[in-house]
Amino acid sequence: MTTPANENGDHDTPLALELKAAIAAGGPVTVEHYMALCLGHPRHGYYMTRDPLGLAGDFITAPEISQMFGELIGLWAAEVWRTMGEPAQVRLVELGPGRGTLARDLLRAARAVPAFHDAIDLHLVETSPVLRKLQAATLADCGFTPQWHDAFGEVPEGPVIVIANEFFDCLPVRQYVRASGGWHERLIGLDAHENLTFGLSPQPEGAITRNAPDGVLMEFPASHLIVMRQITERLVRHGGALLAIDYGHLRTGYGETLQAMRNHAYVGVLDAPGESDITVHVDFAALSQAALMAGAAVHGPAFQGEFLLRLGIRERAQALQQHSPAHASAIEAALLRLTDAQGRGMGRLFKAMAVSHPSLPPLPGFDTHRLPQGGTPDHQRDDQP
Repeated sequence: MTTPANENGDHDTPLALELKAAIAAGGPVTVEHYMALCLGHPRHGYYMTRDPLGLAGDFITAPEISQMFGELIGLWAAEVWRTMGEPAQVRLVELGPGRGTLARDLLRAARAVPAFHDAIDLHLVETSPVLRKLQAATLADCGFTPQWHDAFGEVPEGPVIVIANEFFDCLPVRQYVRASGGWHERLIGLDAHENLTFGLSPQPEGAITRNAPDGVLMEFPASHLIVMRQITERLVRHGGALLAIDYGHLRTGYGETLQAMRNHAYVGVLDAPGESDITVHVDFAALSQAALMAGAAVHGPAFQGEFLLRLGIRERAQALQQHSPAHASAIEAALLRLTDAQGRGMGRLFKAMAVSHPSLPPLPGFDTHRLPQGGTPDHQRDDQP
């Protein structure tokens, strides 16, 4: 049985058919609801049905580019634990752990600080059954038994270090467009050919008082702010820090950042619901403000390239090159991709920001503080240079 074709000759995905039926029966849905369904629908959601990472997937994240990324974050976490007063047990939490690659490299690097390694209680926040299986396989020999959760709120209380690499960009946002002097929420409905299309709510949102010219689009990251408040309230209660690394902007502004990727190329957001990765650029200013209002301290944001260079990624690359000269060029290419501000480099597009208990001092990577030289492991990860 084949699915019906739309006006353009493309076949509807199972989620598209379900969405169209729901919209026909109940009316248009918000962008926030659409994004949440596309990524997390229990049967047809993008993350629920596949491994999206790597050359065979739709995108590549920093931990998959080089082991250096996860290793330095591991040593960053160890130093944060030291500034916390070296608690006997610390919840080490990763939000959206992908294949588990970052956690594996982090835990291996943590062996350089045995007391920190022994204090770790590992928790992974992951809703995808496919990715949970991959994470279990990746971490099978790491010496830890992770506990999985659907949401951060399920993590037990206690001192905590949270790692969120490319996590916030996957949380849905609401969109509003200025029209006729008011802000109207952007909706997704059906056009005359019963294809998904964007439209606006006829009623303006009275609670939004910002002034802007008609036609301006504004994104409001409500779900981002809720998660940030949950984390920072935990940090304030029990101590610890969050490290968030993502692509985004330093100042709140106007304009659309909603985008979809499939097979390493951009596609239309409405083209194939459930079969492409839909993300937004993270509003670091809004996240920072939410953390400050919850009583936490904010460190950064800093450009990812600057953050990694301050942690010593160049020195780590040189050590790996000396250990494995045959892979020297690949290691240099990975270094450039992670730190360079030009071309395909992630150095400027991606930002790093930490949030901590207000009693903690400035954290590594956000000032001149550097990790101890020689603290990284001497060996390579087995699967790549």
